[in-house]
Amino acid sequence: MNPTESAPHSLLRHKPFVLFWNARVCSAMASQMASVAMGWQMYTLTGSALDLGLVGLVQFLPALVLMLIAGQLADRYDRRRIVQLSQLVEGLAAAALAYGTLTGSITKELILVAAFMLGAGRAGEAPTMQTLLPAVVPVVLFPRAVAASASAQQAATIAGPAIGGLIYVFSPTAAYTICFTLFAAAITQLALLRYERAVARPPMTLAGFFAGIAYLWRSRILLGIMTMDLFAVFLGGATALLPIFAKDILDTGPAGLGILRAAPAVGALLISVALTRWTLSRRIGHIEFFSVAVFGVATIAFAISESFWLSWATLAIMGGADAISVVIRMTVLQVETPDDMRGRVSGVNSLFVTMSNQLGDFRAGAVAAWVGAGPAVLAGGVGALMIVLLCMRLFPELYRMESFAKGPRA
Repeated sequence: MNPTESAPHSLLRHKPFVLFWNARVCSAMASQMASVAMGWQMYTLTGSALDLGLVGLVQFLPALVLMLIAGQLADRYDRRRIVQLSQLVEGLAAAALAYGTLTGSITKELILVAAFMLGAGRAGEAPTMQTLLPAVVPVVLFPRAVAASASAQQAATIAGPAIGGLIYVFSPTAAYTICFTLFAAAITQLALLRYERAVARPPMTLAGFFAGIAYLWRSRILLGIMTMDLFAVFLGGATALLPIFAKDILDTGPAGLGILRAAPAVGALLISVALTRWTLSRRIGHIEFFSVAVFGVATIAFAISESFWLSWATLAIMGGADAISVVIRMTVLQVETPDDMRGRVSGVNSLFVTMSNQLGDFRAGAVAAWVGAGPAVLAGGVGALMIVLLCMRLFPELYRMESFAKGPRA
């Protein structure tokens, strides 16, 4: 049967995708709400920029090992079960935070343990969720499904921090309890999901474990994109320090922190909507470098801003610039990677993203503890611009890239 004959015209009529989309929204929103609550609670308890950085570091530690393993497992075993198990770990972390807050036993150590569990859960969920999508939609609907899946992540990243910060004002326990409920809802949605088409299951071997790394190493363009993204976000990321900016510089509370945390996702969503109308088709390499440079400039502007809404606007610009880079990176990855290797390649990609975000959080916290939050972010923005110049020299193939390859590989 031709898949174009049996496939529904609307994704909303395709039940497997609707279940997948709902599960992704629930999980992503819970993750964002938990991040806002943990950041504010940690800074309220300790007042330490370094402790805010430690939250990012302990989330990265399990990812360092588990993401590559998860990618290998995603190519060998049922991807739904891997995602569900990962979300269960994250849900238990949220439940522990809710219990500790309710009973008054919350401590710095408990928050760090919960952050470790959340990091472990995300390490299994992130690469596997990416590889699940091609199996739940017909080929003809895949391009629209990718865009809709990305919008789910962005919508949750906008709503999650704002809602989480607002709920935290009234009840920190309620914020964590809702996180647990959302993780449970995601697990339930995936339990009802059925595959649209079969997924290849290659045998697990030592060579296969490192196949994702080897594949990316051979692709100079993918390696260049991921390297530039890794170091630009590692140096320029300011997310971990937002509680300090919200409380000490911009003089706002948890609700204001949630609004600031949502700003990058608002920028990303606006750019994503624009890209559905104006497709990136020419001078892709130039656009990639320009977007990362804009990210660095916006980071510098955020560092020196003392106005809440100007800070919000610079964060939104950072999110929009990063969204362009993400679209380019994910498009190249999807069209070039065979399905039987998507788990391993996505695992490496997710490891790079986690390194840039969570190790970047630790770098920001450590530097801020030494020189202050503003100078730490300012130095990071300058560093991001230097990375752009360095990668132009190291990866000329990327800078000269004119267009994407044609068509996804099955």
